[in-house]
Amino acid sequence: MGANPAHQARFEQAVLPQLDAAYNLARWLTRNTQDAEDVVQEACVRALDYFAAFRGGDAKAWFLTIVRHACYDWLRRNRPAEIAPGDGSETIEAAADPSGVTPEQAALRTEAGTVLADAISALPVGYREVLILRELEDMSYKEIARVTGIPIGTVMSRLARARSLLQRSPALHAIRDRSAGTA
Repeated sequence: MGANPAHQARFEQAVLPQLDAAYNLARWLTRNTQDAEDVVQEACVRALDYFAAFRGGDAKAWFLTIVRHACYDWLRRNRPAEIAPGDGSETIEAAADPSGVTPEQAALRTEAGTVLADAISALPVGYREVLILRELEDMSYKEIARVTGIPIGTVMSRLARARSLLQRSPALHAIRDRSAGTA
């Protein structure tokens, strides 16, 4: 089945510039590079299938919405326990065991960025996605609401909760304590 060249060119113009953002979102949601590549490939197939319904506008938000849905579908199939009801605070509290990381262990880590990435990965998926879209993809609250399908107020509260959970991360506290001790 041959694609209409104008349709294909329009699709490429809209979607290809968003591939880095799509991969970034998928990588953070799946927490695995290979799984993220698979999810983005699936999202591209879906986007191509539904591209005729795209009426222009914000291609990034449109495509990241498809990526997000593909990620959640993948998580439901492969890691259903990660899609937890509620606000996820019990998940982060269990993942961020204060006795699990001592300042000495944290000092052995070579980069503070690794610790931050681990703390972000420990966030429940609903918080992780809004944090990534806001802080790494520099999307507005309105764009995030469009991508995630949640109200702007919920975006803001999830973002605040994600930041709060990160601030309470024992691993990040250990890095902060180590930095304060060497200053």
